[in-house]
Amino acid sequence: MTSADRYEVGELIYCSINTWYRTHGCPPIFQGGPRVAEVFYDVYEDLDPGCNVVAEHLETGRLMGSCFYHPRQHHVSLGIMTVHPNHAGMGVGRALLQHIMDYTDAGGYQALRLTQSAINVDSFSLYNKAGFVPRYAYQDMIVRVPPTGLPEVLSEAMTVRDATPADVSAMAALEWEVSGITREPDYRYCIDNRGGFWHVSVVDNPAGGLDGFLISSGHSAMNMIGPGVMRSEAAAAALVHRELNQYPGRSPVVVVPVEKERLVRRIYDWGGRVCEMHFCQVRGVMQPYRGVNLPSFLPETG
Repeated sequence: MTSADRYEVGELIYCSINTWYRTHGCPPIFQGGPRVAEVFYDVYEDLDPGCNVVAEHLETGRLMGSCFYHPRQHHVSLGIMTVHPNHAGMGVGRALLQHIMDYTDAGGYQALRLTQSAINVDSFSLYNKAGFVPRYAYQDMIVRVPPTGLPEVLSEAMTVRDATPADVSAMAALEWEVSGITREPDYRYCIDNRGGFWHVSVVDNPAGGLDGFLISSGHSAMNMIGPGVMRSEAAAAALVHRELNQYPGRSPVVVVPVEKERLVRRIYDWGGRVCEMHFCQVRGVMQPYRGVNLPSFLPETG
């Protein structure tokens, strides 16, 4: 992928994802025209220049598919992968995936990870045949935040505040403890907020360090709560509540582990409803989560 592909990649993402949802009886994910989806190119290129790949038609020069990947200290995350509807079933997705699997293996990374739609059986089969194993199930919950914000005052006594650059090392230590991965460049990038649409909150541990952190995106193409990790469901609820209230009058999505019953129930109480399901899929080594993991799709957390 090159900078000259930026608009066409955005158009490809916008077209392919909206087409899939429409043909399966769901409303389109993206609104406002293809330019809104250029945010995927911008964020991934900021974080990992050159870690993106396209499939180009040899005769027309048009893009048939695209994918981003996200190398970190111990693992690689597979970012959003799209294939143009005109080229579905031609092996484009398999070729893109193979390129990134080869990159992962050659780099000696422990795993290649992604968060994948549980209702798209074609993509599930693509990853499953390639050796990915579904490890965790998530329910995507959309929450309409009142213009005045969510009024509930959480009963748990804890300090929830804006993150600062000084929190980055503690965020890395916490994610290593909970998830067995670490992504310091991601945390720093979102706290710096050069794009103007990120927000990051943390929960302090009284004994030092952090009990949780949560990033959110307010971009028009991706108003989403996550990624984040927490030691407890109470810390997760406090952070989700705070991040939802960054977007009064809007409807952010948060991807919640299905087995975290108390957290799921709390989000239902705030008016949340399930709009999709996802799996955490891993090819390689994965540490079971020792707490709460809330994934996202920008940047892909796996």
